[in-house]
Amino acid sequence: MNWEDECYLLSKRKFRENANIINVFSRLKGRVSGIVYGGNSRKIRNYLQLSNKLFIVHNSKSENKLGYFKTELVKPISPLYFHDKERASALTSICSILNILLPEAQPNKNIYFSFEQFLDSIKLDNWIILFIFFEINLIKDLGYDPNLEKFINEKLTNNNSKKIKIDNYTYEVPEFLILKKFPEKISNPLIKKSLYFTRNIIQNKFFIPNNLVFPKSRVLLENYFNYII
Repeated sequence: MNWEDECYLLSKRKFRENANIINVFSRLKGRVSGIVYGGNSRKIRNYLQLSNKLFIVHNSKSENKLGYFKTELVKPISPLYFHDKERASALTSICSILNILLPEAQPNKNIYFSFEQFLDSIKLDNWIILFIFFEINLIKDLGYDPNLEKFINEKLTNNNSKKIKIDNYTYEVPEFLILKKFPEKISNPLIKKSLYFTRNIIQNKFFIPNNLVFPKSRVLLENYFNYII
C-alpha cells in the first residue's frame, strides 16, 4: 500500500536505535502509524514534534503490516509555542486525545479540517475559546451530541452559567457555550469552567466507558487558568 499526503503528527515513540514509530492524522487516511528510519537523527528529530504538519510518503507491503514513512516538514507549529505553556499544553493535549480516540485508518474530514482550523487560529488572542469550541465540535464528530441548545431557557446562576443534567450527569455550563456565541468578557474562571465541562463530557462518554487513560496534559491545561484575573 503506497500513498502520500499532508498530515499532522499526533505521537511518536522510539523504535530501535535510530527509528521512531509515529502516528499521524491524514486527511485521506485518518490516523495512521508508521516507522520513520533515521527518526532520531538531528535533522529529522528537530521537526518530528507534535502537531507539526508533515508531508508523508507511506510504503507498505500489506494493509495488515506496519508501513514505513518518508517525512518532510511542511509547517512547524509546536516549536512556535515552546515558551508558551498554555498553548503548548493545548497542542499536546489535543494531539493526545486525537491519537487515543480516532479509529485507525478511518478518514474523518470534519475532524481533520476542524483541527487544522484550530491550529491556524492558535496564534490569536482568543485561541482558548476557539479551543473550547473545537472540543465541543470534536465531541459531536466522535458521535455524541450533548444538545446544549435545548437548555437555552434554563435559569442562569449568579455567574452566567446553567446547571443542566445530561445522561444522569449534572454539569455547570457557561451560557456562551449553550448560545454558541463568543463571551463578551473572557476571564480565567470562565475558561476554567468551560474546560472542566468539555473535559468531563469527553471523559464520561469516551474514556471511562473504554477504560482509557485521560491525558495529563489536558488536566494541566485547566490548571493554568486557576488564578483569577
